[in-house]
Order: sequence, then C-alpha cells, then structure tokens
Amino acid sequence: MGNCRSLQPVERATRGERIRNEKKVIAVVGATGAQGGGLVKAILDDPEGGFAVRALTRDATSPRAQELVKLGAEVVEADNYDPESLDHAFAGAYGAFVVTNFWAHMSAERELEEAANLAGAARKAGLRHVIWSTLEDTRDHIPAGDDRMPTLQGTYRVPHFDAKAEADALFVEAGVPTTFLRTTFYWENLASGWGASRDENGVLTLGLPMGESRLAGIAVDDIGRTAYGVLKAGDAYVGKTLHIAGEHLTGHEIAAGLTWAVGETVVYRPMSHDEYRALDFPGADEAGNMLQYYTEFADYFTGVRDLDEVRRINPGLQTFEQWLRAHGHTIPAA
Repeated sequence: MGNCRSLQPVERATRGERIRNEKKVIAVVGATGAQGGGLVKAILDDPEGGFAVRALTRDATSPRAQELVKLGAEVVEADNYDPESLDHAFAGAYGAFVVTNFWAHMSAERELEEAANLAGAARKAGLRHVIWSTLEDTRDHIPAGDDRMPTLQGTYRVPHFDAKAEADALFVEAGVPTTFLRTTFYWENLASGWGASRDENGVLTLGLPMGESRLAGIAVDDIGRTAYGVLKAGDAYVGKTLHIAGEHLTGHEIAAGLTWAVGETVVYRPMSHDEYRALDFPGADEAGNMLQYYTEFADYFTGVRDLDEVRRINPGLQTFEQWLRAHGHTIPAA
C-alpha cells in the first residue's frame, strides 16, 4: 500500500488546494471509524474553525470514504502497518489524530507496532501537534504477583489499555509534540453486546460487573469533539495527558437510563468478574479484567476525569441522558 491514493472529485480539486493552503490540515487516522469519525465531523461542522480534514482510511473507495469526499474532506489511503503510506498521508499536515484498534486483532504486540509506525511517521513529517488516543496502564495499580486477575498475553493485565500506555513513550522518544488523550468506555457499547440481555425468566438484566462503583462513560462522538477542542486550544495541551469522560454512573443509574430508552424495566444484577471472564465470546477475559479494573479503581479512574474541564474544552459534552435521547432507539430489547 506504499503507493497511496488521494481521493477528491475533479471539481473540488482547486477548492481543496486552496483550503489546504489556508487552513491547518489535520490527518485523521481511522476517519471512517468511531473516534476518528467524530473528529472529522467536528472539523467539517466548523468551516470557519481554521482546520481542514485529511481523512485516512485503508479503502478510499468505500461508501463511508466516498461520503467524506462529498462533505469536503480530502481522503487518503493509508494503513497503520505500512510506514510508507503513513509518511505520504502525514506529509504537509499541521497535525494528526492517531488511534489504533486493538479489537481488530486483539494483540498488544501488533498494537505497539501500529503506534511505533504512527509515531515515526509523525516525526518524519514534523507534525506540530499529535493527539494520541490512549488509556491507563493498569499495571500501575495491579503489580506483578498480584493474583486478583489473570495475566494476559505474557505481561499484561488489560492488554488494550496497557499496550496503549506503553506506546505513550514512543511519541515522547520520537520528540513528537503530543497530547495524550485518555479515553474510556463508550456508551455505544450498551447497544452492541455490553448492554442488557434477558435472563431465564425473560427479564431484561444488566450484568456489567461494576458492583456499586461508578463507570466513566462517554459518547464516542465526544471523543472527536474533545480532540477538536484540544486542537483549537493551540499548544495548551501539548505534552499533557487529558483524561476524558462524559459522566460517571453506577450500574443502577445506567439500568434506569436503559429502562427509559427501551420502555421496559431493566434490572441491574452485576455479575462477578470471574463470571464475566467465563462468558463465551472472544476477549471475554480481557473485558472481564478491564471491568474489574474499572470497579476496583473507580475512585482513581473517575477522579482524574474532571468533567468540568472536559466540558470547557467540549461545551457540547453529552450526558448519558442526552446520548440516550439521540441514540436510545439503537438499544436492543429483544
């Protein structure tokens, strides 16, 4: 994929060149996905904001990529495992939003490879501001020898957290001006396998193993919108770690929201973490460890996510109720 394609309608070419000359170009990794897509929308929704989108995707001919072209984005083919394609995609840009998708392969080693390629390309391009979507290193709280949860993939507790946290150092060592954007649980997960299901008596039951702890959640679009606020703040967040969430809720509060959304009572009956790890789906052990970390270190995790600060950066930050009003129809009740 070294020979990348830049996709833009002929009639837009002159305008596109003018935009890139006048505005700061932000290369958005995963532009057709969840987090990157939120940033793309935020930039395109603010034509006077001083930024232009270069949307990176593995397939510039896909329907989602084509839609971005129609909306005015430059679309470029690139792959996180192809450093040459990333060099091409980042060249001439002001900054970038970079993200990896652990769940596409469920390998910490591969995620670190992606991050190394992204950091290297950012350094080569001389980017002025990179936002790296990252997470905590759970091993800072659960040291080796602590048997409260299994060790996975050799050295990790929650590989998709820990590998991203390890990768923070790759951007620092490369000398890339970076904001480390520590994200959290998506509310959208509640519509795709993490939400309520019917028990043996047909009762809709939320089994998230959170006990009485609060879960930090966020609407995925707000990750992109907050990243846009960081870009608009200039250098204010360069070199800093920003922890984000939209709201901190108990399982009972989440169940109450789901009850409103589906029009049927959803009961919160938290499973144990061992029960969750034993569920029959790929990555259940990883998910169980993550939810145990959320539960046992909730005071830390929610404490560092200052909702007032996030709202200053992203004034439109959604509460769970606001997200449900817009997306409650996506919550399954079957």
